[in-house]
Amino acid sequence: MIVETTSGPVRLAANLKWMFTEVPFVERFDAAADAGFTAVEFASPYDLAPAEVRRLLDDAGLTQILINTPAGASGSPTASGAAYVPGAEQEFRDGVLRALEYADVLGAGVVHAMAGIKPADADADAAFATYVSNISWAAEQARGTGVRLALEAINKRDQPGYGLASMETAAAVAQEIGPEVVGVLFDVYHAQVDRGNLIERFEQLRPVVAHVQIADNPGRGEPGTGEIAYERVLARIAQSGYPGWIGCEYAPVAGTRDGLSWIERIIR
Repeated sequence: MIVETTSGPVRLAANLKWMFTEVPFVERFDAAADAGFTAVEFASPYDLAPAEVRRLLDDAGLTQILINTPAGASGSPTASGAAYVPGAEQEFRDGVLRALEYADVLGAGVVHAMAGIKPADADADAAFATYVSNISWAAEQARGTGVRLALEAINKRDQPGYGLASMETAAAVAQEIGPEVVGVLFDVYHAQVDRGNLIERFEQLRPVVAHVQIADNPGRGEPGTGEIAYERVLARIAQSGYPGWIGCEYAPVAGTRDGLSWIERIIR
């Protein structure tokens, strides 16, 4: 869904993990298309074969924007990702290769390389060194494929112990490894919970922003249901010339279709 504004185009992609949950997952593609979306994202396509996901996209006329690297089993040390977990290097590498396979079939241009939870008994410097080494390896696998890796810092209220400290740390890692293949996932919700100052931080990080996601705070509902001044935030993103999509990674407060009225109120 591309919304033209006086500030520039705003390109919105539906997140099928969070939106259209009123219907089973395989029906969400058509639901998103019927609501006017032309692009989607979701974290984990791995329960379905790549060709099956490709068929669902094609039948609905949708473009896949982003997927995540695979997460470990629920309750395991890598349930939120493996990149920051010393000793899980092979699991991370296997996951990256699997994600790149899916991204190739689906046409997804962004893969979120999930950092994961730093083990409580792990040395902080060793865990960070593991992370940088893992992302460097992943970048070499992604180089030349047309896929850009995105690094996301998740706020510590929702994910205590999450390894990646901040979007600024993510940007430093991306700059060190190569911003042409590694960038920052600028999640407005997580940034607000972290420490706010959204517009200034976006402007500072803009050269390395690979993807943007949105939700309001508190509650993680659609824009307009919380404290974030989305009129200003989205206008600034549009003015910046950011060429990518904005993933709607929010939990609709009162139903997905009715909740889409925020687009008219806030963007148009």
